Amino acid sequence: MRVYVPLTLPALAQAHRAGELGPGPLTAYAVTPGLREWYVSDDIEELEYAALTRAAHGSLRLLVADPGAVRKRVVVAVDIADGAVHADPDQALDPDALGEVRLEAAVPLAKAAAVHVDADDAAVDVAKAAEALAAADGGDADAQFVVDGADDHELLWFATQEIEHLIAG
Repeated sequence: MRVYVPLTLPALAQAHRAGELGPGPLTAYAVTPGLREWYVSDDIEELEYAALTRAAHGSLRLLVADPGAVRKRVVVAVDIADGAVHADPDQALDPDALGEVRLEAAVPLAKAAAVHVDADDAAVDVAKAAEALAAADGGDADAQFVVDGADDHELLWFATQEIEHLIAG
């Protein structure tokens, strides 16, 4: 199963040094039954893109918690055994938890298929989105518009061999 683990650049650097994402438990996003039902699609690429987008929102939340981190969303795509992924059935249709899964143990970085990171030109919009996130969570429509503005920037795809370059910059 492909899962998408939200991170920040400092967390990616830590994972690179440790050789693993973790320690567990880790929150990640995947194509869950709830995400399938919500998205109403059988196209696996569309569903995986929806899971990646959910993980990008998770990364935005991590940026709020780490004000010193470069304002770029980071998501690591990892291929992992189905049995290592746990979804909470009680939250299957909760809009705030769509696609959310838990990985109980650390995941070797060698299992990563790719890394997705914002381009440099997204940093301003991502920073504004991070600043507006609390107000958006509180129902402020203008703040939600700002948060949604980060989604106007597609995450770039990087091979795992490029992690060292990503964290150096």
